Parts: sequence; C-alpha cells; structure tokens
Amino acid sequence: MTYIEDYRARRMTAVEAMQGVTSGAHIAMGMAAAEPLALLGALADMAEKGAAEDLKLWYFHSMDHAGQTVLRPNLLGRIRPRCMFLSAIERKLLKALPAGQRSPIEFVPVAFSDSPRLFAEQVPLDLFVTTVSPMDKHGWFTFGTSNDYSTAAARSAKRLVVEVNPNMPRVFGSSLLHISEIDAIVENDTALAEVHAPDTSPEEAKVAATIAAMIDDEACLQMGIGALPGAVCALLKDRRNLGIHTELMSPALAGLIQCGAVTNQAKATYRGRSVFTFALGDRALYDFLDDNPAMHSGPVDIVNDPRHIAKNKNVVSVNATLQIDLGGACNSEHLLGRQYSGSGGQLDFVRGANASKGGKSIIACQSTACNGTVSRIVPRLDGPVTTPRNDTHIVVTEYGWADLKGKSLYQRTDALIGLAHPKFRDELANGL
Repeated sequence: MTYIEDYRARRMTAVEAMQGVTSGAHIAMGMAAAEPLALLGALADMAEKGAAEDLKLWYFHSMDHAGQTVLRPNLLGRIRPRCMFLSAIERKLLKALPAGQRSPIEFVPVAFSDSPRLFAEQVPLDLFVTTVSPMDKHGWFTFGTSNDYSTAAARSAKRLVVEVNPNMPRVFGSSLLHISEIDAIVENDTALAEVHAPDTSPEEAKVAATIAAMIDDEACLQMGIGALPGAVCALLKDRRNLGIHTELMSPALAGLIQCGAVTNQAKATYRGRSVFTFALGDRALYDFLDDNPAMHSGPVDIVNDPRHIAKNKNVVSVNATLQIDLGGACNSEHLLGRQYSGSGGQLDFVRGANASKGGKSIIACQSTACNGTVSRIVPRLDGPVTTPRNDTHIVVTEYGWADLKGKSLYQRTDALIGLAHPKFRDELANGL
C-alpha cells in the first residue's frame, strides 16, 4: 500500500472519528493554535447528545474554539476539564460560578516540562486529538505550532486522531509524525487561531527599557507572551548575534530573526537555529515558520530542561509575575483567591538562566494592579510559590531593578520596597 492509499484508508469525518469515544475516557487535546476545531466540535456534539459522559479532558492553554465547544458551560458535567494552565476561557467560566460552588474545572499543577512524562507514565490516555501539517510524499506529517507535550501524548494514547489543516506550518526539528502511527485522519481547511499583543502601557514601556538595557550582543533569549516581551524585543533590533532558545515562539521574536539581530551563531546547542516548543501569534508568524530550516521545534521536556538551557552562555530569561513577597518569592499563577494561570515553564527557565554562564533570570511586573489600588509587592503571597526566593535573580518594575542574588532578607526587603509604588512603600516598611 502506498502512503497515499494508506492516507485515504484512514480518512474519515470528524463524527466518524469520534464514534469510538466511550464514557469515562481520558482525552488529551493539542494546545493553543493546534486545537483541532472539527474534532472538538464533534466531541462536544457527542457529549451534548449524551452519547458519552464523564470525559476527562487534559490540556494546556485553551483558545476560543475550545470555549465554544468542549468547554461550553452546559457540557462541564459531561466533559471534565483537567486543565494544567488556565487561559481567559477558564477564568471566564470560574468567574461565573456561584459563591461556594465547587469548580467543574480541575486544575492539575504540573511544570510544562513534566507534562510529556505525565502523559507517558501517569495518565491512561485513551485518545489524543490535535492539528498537524499536511503529509509529505514520504508519509510524514509535523506537529506544526505545538510540539510541547503533543509528541509524547500522540505516542502514549491508545488512539491517535489528527486533523490535517493546510494552514498549519510544516516545521523542522523533532516534530515528525508518520502515517503509520495514526489511527484516523480528518481534513479541515480553516484558519489557525491568532493572538495579537495588547498595547504597551507607559509602565510596561519603562520596564521594557530597563530590561533591554541588560541584554547584550550574543545573549540567548527566552521571552513570554504579551505586551512586555514584545516591547523588549522592539528595543533589541540593533543587537548582534542574538540567539533564541525559548518555550514560546512569538511574532516579536520572529521579528528579531527577520531584522538580522538573531543569528544563533553564539549558541552552544542548535547553532544557527532558533529553538522553541510551541508557537502562537499571527498568520505572518505561521508563514514564517513554514518550511523554515532555521527554526527548530522540540518537545517541551527537552526545550524546557534547565540543564539543556544552561548549555548556552548568556541566557536571558524574561518572565512576568503577579506578586512578589519581600523575600523575593513569586506567585505567578494565583489571583484573588482563584487559580489564574499556571506555573508553565517559568521555573524551568529561571533555573536554566541562573545556571547559564553569564545568564540573567529576570522577573518583571508593574508595581500595582487593579488600576493602582493594589501593590504587587507584598509582605506575604496570596497564592502558591511559582518561583522560590532561592531562585529569584533580577526583579524589575517601572521604578527600577534589583539583583537579589547574594542579598540577605533585610537587603532584599529594602530593595523590593524601593521597587514598589511610592504610595505603598511606607505601608510595606511599617508592616514588617
């Protein structure tokens, strides 16, 4: 049988592909731009008709389509989310809950880098569904924008169903999937989910300028998502021989490659290539990734491994947080008594940058929240510790920066109060 014949034999509709799902199944879905739109729609329809109940749905970072299908409020009794990183979709659902009601969304604490092992060894996956790029003449697909845990989940699940979308970029790296590994194929030509960075606030612009001044030629970058990383990248276009080893490939980082600031020639690993585990942005980013041999997609247990990150010199990791206590511990995932996001890969890159020769781990935030009424620098955290104080290196707000390494608790307290908004400094000092 040729690969084309093999492909045709596995091709079916989304409804047909979901017919094998039974009540109580453990299902994982591709995250972010790899959400399989047709398959999630068919799964939601099945749940709504009562054809399957008590479905455990495992995932990181949902997008709008999941919110319109498998994460619809009326389905949360039949589909039980096992979410490892909350997005705006889950926050909206949680906000709508009556006071005192137990959340139908079960948050599973796990580092992003540990998620492949979770699926390979601990979660009995019955089904994995994701979007892939079209097959080549040799029978190979790629995981496109989402390598992350997908490579492990695809090979750990009892059944693998893929949604082939011609808009999914074909990527280089450790992202190949062969036709022989797939149980069912659904075709769906539809636009990938896009996100656009919000406008930069004046406070974020000040933070970005402070961070950019710390980044020298030949630094190896990790940047998160949002306005701040984009503002930092916009100030780095005159740098030379930058490298990229990042969890997220964003339009801002792609822009640094396209303008020539990134060459990856000073890196020790994957020299000449920009390393990432998932990508999320606009159509221009996905077009840039497509068939681009200078981009290397790797599974998250490799890309986010601190030991692997630290092989490169001068790693600069930039991550955001929600709260910092006066000892330097960071809560980056819990807000107003609820889980807000997740630990993701923050600690992985904090530790990787710290272990890198000449590396800098930067934790950034605005000094206040809730329109200036709440200080983000606090005596005690309101939620879990995402980055322990032992690991925190450089903290930046719009009022400057502080290097906490080697500082006593008294020195850290003084330094962090100096980064707080002036109207909260006396209160923080008097509350000690």
